[in-house]
Amino acid sequence: MLKFAHFNFNVLDLEKSLAFYKEALGLEPVREKVADDGSFKLVYLGDKETDFQLELTWLRDRTEPYNLGECEFHLAFDTDKYDEFHKHHEEMGCIAFENPAMGIYFITDPDGYWIEIVPVK
Repeated sequence: MLKFAHFNFNVLDLEKSLAFYKEALGLEPVREKVADDGSFKLVYLGDKETDFQLELTWLRDRTEPYNLGECEFHLAFDTDKYDEFHKHHEEMGCIAFENPAMGIYFITDPDGYWIEIVPVK
């Protein structure tokens, strides 16, 4: 089974974005991950009603505003059949990137949109 997990926005100023999402939509951090070297920080926002989350990604070395035409976004799905989906996606030849350290992988659709596959933990 697959279900929606989160949607990602890359942000230039994380604190300003966190304040905006709290004020405008009532979204608050529900978890975060910081790179060991401090190069990135992920903050997941929740609405206290659903399991769906908005992921805000801050990159330390990014200084220019994002051009939204750069496809700096992705959809994500959780699955309790991670190994089965991984095998199937390998057979299809659609795996675009794997990150064994994080335990995730991405596939691309025919238009090149990236979809993240995350094992249920």
